[in-house]
Amino acid sequence: MSQPTGYIHSYTTGSSHDGPGLRTVVWTTGCHYRCQYCHNPDTWHLKGGHEVTVDSVVAEVARHASFMRYTGGGVTISGGEPLVQAPFVMSVLRGCKERGIHTALDTNGFFGDRLSDDELRLADLVLLDIKSWDPDTHLRVAGVEVGPTLAFARRLAALARPAWVRFVLVQGLTDDPANIAGLADFVAGLPNVERVEVLPFHQLGRAKWEQLGRDYPLADTQPATAEATLRAAEIFRARGLHTI
Repeated sequence: MSQPTGYIHSYTTGSSHDGPGLRTVVWTTGCHYRCQYCHNPDTWHLKGGHEVTVDSVVAEVARHASFMRYTGGGVTISGGEPLVQAPFVMSVLRGCKERGIHTALDTNGFFGDRLSDDELRLADLVLLDIKSWDPDTHLRVAGVEVGPTLAFARRLAALARPAWVRFVLVQGLTDDPANIAGLADFVAGLPNVERVEVLPFHQLGRAKWEQLGRDYPLADTQPATAEATLRAAEIFRARGLHTI
């Protein structure tokens, strides 16, 4: 049986922002979310990337294996939304695990039901992006319902799969204290969550939107301040959650 091929945008080596240690990040293409603050709109369309084989991706990651192990790092599959290409992505994770490389999956979880329990165990860590607790806000932010993401979070907890939750703080969009508190209450009930990352909104993705000829919906939105980010983090900490 031939191995699945997939589409990727690029690689980043030496990343310190996508899981523990220094990591090689594989940026896949294809995403059904249309997040207002997306900093990778050039990854939305599946075939906007380069078609590659599983073996070629695993070989590229393995080139950096010694360095990644030395720093406690590994490989992170991000995007785009990796689970748009679930068979391909899980084959890459399997190949990396067979080489003793720590694996992380950065996902919004919407397509989590495409994975079997055994496939979920191929990810040593899941970086789960939850855009909003409030359903209406999530729909505004991403254009899709939040329910499947929350169901995936509960499933990860039931399987005791290690997870980090990521939440982007956007002034006037996701920063309602009630929204943050609702998410914090939910996450506090998930014993598998090792930490929460409160990520302040920034304008670094705006140039890509403009290059693609797209209207950037948050062009007039100010980046989240350090003070606002700290206040949001404190809401999670008050529930006993580790935040950065």
